[in-house]
Amino acid sequence: MTMKASGTAGEPELIDEWDGGFGWIAHPEEGMQRASHALVSAGRVWLVDPVDFGGLDDHIAEYGPVGGVVLLLDRHKRDAAAIARRHDVSVYLPRWMAGISDDLDAPTTLFEGALADTKYTLLKVYDNLFWNEGALYDADSGTLVVPEAFGTVSYYCTSNERLGVHPAMRLTPPRRPFRGLSPERILVGHGPGISTDAAGALRDALAGSIKRTPKLYMQTLKSFLPF
Repeated sequence: MTMKASGTAGEPELIDEWDGGFGWIAHPEEGMQRASHALVSAGRVWLVDPVDFGGLDDHIAEYGPVGGVVLLLDRHKRDAAAIARRHDVSVYLPRWMAGISDDLDAPTTLFEGALADTKYTLLKVYDNLFWNEGALYDADSGTLVVPEAFGTVSYYCTSNERLGVHPAMRLTPPRRPFRGLSPERILVGHGPGISTDAAGALRDALAGSIKRTPKLYMQTLKSFLPF
C-alpha cells in the first residue's frame, strides 16, 4: 500500500456527512488516509486542508458558493492554492502561520478568533519551530476540526482507541487547547471522523495518550515486520 498517493484522484470516499458539511478521502487506497472537509457556515462553504478530485466542484455546489480555503497545518498545503484560484477566493491562514504565505500561489488572508463571519472559532494547538497547527470549533453545532494532532487511522490508534494523538506528540498531548470542549463530532485530517460520543473519545485520547504510547509503537513496529 502506498502511504501517500499522487496524481489525479479517481473515485473519492465520502465521509463525515452531516447537515453542516461533508468530508472526503480523495485517495482511499493510500495508507495516510488524508481527509479533507467542507464546512457550511453563513451561507458559504469553507474547504479545510483540501485534496482535490474530479467532481469536487459539483459536490460543493450542492451546498453553496465557496467562501474560502482554510489551512490549519503548515504542512497541509495539499491542493489549497489551486482550489482557491479556481474559485477566486483566499487561502485563510491562522495568523501565527503567516510565514507560509509565500509558499502558496494564491491570495492569503490571516485570521484569528472567528473564521470570517462563520461560527467557527480558531484554537491554537501548536506554535513552535517544528509544528504549527490550529483547530476550528463551532460550539453551536459541536463540530471540532483538528487536522493533525488527532487521527483515527491505525498508525494513530491502539486497538482500543477510537481517536488517537499523533504518534510524535503522544508523550506531550495538547490538553490545554481542548480543555472544557464537549464536541458532538470530531473531524480529523487522517481518517474518518467521530460522531458517536465524540467528547468521550476526546477525553480518552488525551487521558490515555502517554500510558498507551508503548503499545502503539510496538503495534506500528509489528506492522512493518515481514512475518
